[in-house]
Amino acid sequence: MHVDFGVLGPVAAWDEDGVAVPLKGPRHRAVLARLIVARRRVVPVARLVEDLWEEPPADAVGTIRTFVAGLRRAIEPDRPPRAPARLLVTEGPGYALRAAPDDIDAWRFEKDVESAAELPPGRLVVRLTDALATWRGPAYADFADEPWARAERSRLTELRLHAVERRAEGRIALGAAAEAVPDLDAHVADHPWREDAWHLLATALYRSGRQADALSVVRRARRMLGEHLGVDPGPRLRRLEADMLRQEDHLDPGPGGTAAQVWAQAAAAYENAVPSRARARLESTAGLMRDLAVTGGGGLEAARRHRVAAVAAAEQLGDPELTARVIGIYDVPAIWTRSDDPEQAAWLVGAAERTLRLLPAGRHDAVRGRLLATVAVESRGTLPGEQSASGTHSRALQAARQSERIARDLGDASLLAFALNGVFMQTFQRAGLAARRDAIGAELVSLSEQNNLVTYEVLGHLIRLQARSALADFAGADRHAEAADRLSQRHELPLVAVFTTWYRALRTSLTAPLPTAESAYEAAAATLEGAGMPGLRHGLPPLARLSLYVRHDATSRIDAAAMDRELDWGPYEPWVRPLLLVSRGDDAGARAALRDIPAPPRDLLFEALWCVVARAAVLVGDHAVMRRAHTQLEPASAELAGAGSGLISCGPVSRHLDELASALARA
Repeated sequence: MHVDFGVLGPVAAWDEDGVAVPLKGPRHRAVLARLIVARRRVVPVARLVEDLWEEPPADAVGTIRTFVAGLRRAIEPDRPPRAPARLLVTEGPGYALRAAPDDIDAWRFEKDVESAAELPPGRLVVRLTDALATWRGPAYADFADEPWARAERSRLTELRLHAVERRAEGRIALGAAAEAVPDLDAHVADHPWREDAWHLLATALYRSGRQADALSVVRRARRMLGEHLGVDPGPRLRRLEADMLRQEDHLDPGPGGTAAQVWAQAAAAYENAVPSRARARLESTAGLMRDLAVTGGGGLEAARRHRVAAVAAAEQLGDPELTARVIGIYDVPAIWTRSDDPEQAAWLVGAAERTLRLLPAGRHDAVRGRLLATVAVESRGTLPGEQSASGTHSRALQAARQSERIARDLGDASLLAFALNGVFMQTFQRAGLAARRDAIGAELVSLSEQNNLVTYEVLGHLIRLQARSALADFAGADRHAEAADRLSQRHELPLVAVFTTWYRALRTSLTAPLPTAESAYEAAAATLEGAGMPGLRHGLPPLARLSLYVRHDATSRIDAAAMDRELDWGPYEPWVRPLLLVSRGDDAGARAALRDIPAPPRDLLFEALWCVVARAAVLVGDHAVMRRAHTQLEPASAELAGAGSGLISCGPVSRHLDELASALARA
């Protein structure tokens, strides 16, 4: 039997059904209370005798043992005869109550008050209201006069008064000052020496529009403090009085404070109304994470982490329809073709596929479409490097097309935007598909403008920025960068500036001298710090510098030692290593690195990395790799290598093709 113990009021105990456990007489309860005061430590029998009787009877020790035996029968009724006690144990010279921290109301109250200090006002008020509700009367009420209980009673009473005041403070912060007034009024009447309570009451009255009453409270506090303690109000209360007389602005929350209060009040209402285990909480969590993701930095990282936790929790409930909704609601637009967390992305794809198999056939088309779009988006950057474009389409591409078809059949604009994001992520079957991605971006912009899908409108502009850059239409790319920036400023989307800043560094690099271009990329690299996008940040800054040297035929400027040994090349290392080795004069090492080099991933940097590999192959005369590079790059002959990323460029693909053709012809 599980037992809870209560000392916030008369000493009591209850079983797991909330039924009171009979503790017999007052001496039995006194032994129990004395052991609880000891907080799991051993209390010697001699000390128990001393605490229970002013003049102990002759058989006091035997009587204590009788009390303990009675308590054990009450709180461990299922314990077999002669089996060792689990709760009220004998140890050394005395006894100890080995209750768990959550099994005693006073200990739970302490933990709740301590943890509430870290919560926002809405949740703090809920936590402290629940904690204060556990009080049934004064602590250790039946032992008010016992010396052994005095210190613990005083400590718990002070903690309760502190909780009352912090709850009132939370209510005031929420804009619910009027609700705080009745409790505070009773509080100062019972405890007139607590100056913080007077301050809170006066503040609550003032913020409730009762300035005269607030000033009256300060005068009352002055009188009561003088009568009870013989002191004047402290500087904080005197300053409040002066500020109220001057009607200082800080006494009323401003516009920003109002927004914070609305949020806190809504969060508190949700906390109160929706049970903690309700399935609705999982859907709400996923929706909140979707909004959190676009805030960038820690918000994006937290959103990814909590999203996975929500999906895992939904799967554990065994409800595929709920799981499908939790997965599908997270339709955060994605522009970069390399995942920030590949393992997490693979897990989410697996969860989406499992859920698709479990959904009833012929139903839930919209939900099914969102699961398919999730598969397509989260599978970004996973296409094999040199798979023929005429080969079997990948599962991710199939999912993207199925999702798009469902969305168009349903006429669901939001789903179609999500599906088009998936189609974009799977439009890398070969080099040279910038025009196709440009069409996807154009449809996203149009669709989003008509249906107020702001984040997807931004995505459409960024896709078009990339595509127009690849096609060397920088006037068009400039227009899309400006449109994305306007939307991001209006709708507080800070991550957009990362991409537009990098785009402007690319623009600078195409026309400015090499040192100016290097400086532009150094400034752009700073935007990646704290952006919460490791898939973008990892290896990109040094790759940007290398693209400059390739484009300017300045391979000799590569400081091989610094770039190779100190910089983090991230996932790009296999494709830049041969050129770094050449720049160091290690042609043999470069040939060895080229011998079995895999094709780069088919993503936004596919053409750029092939150009870097091609340059190394030309310099060391690796004809096999040159032929591979020529085959892969030829479909993009009309594009700028890497500019489809909107971040870097190795120059016209046609120039690299000419270099390869000339080198192969010489061979």
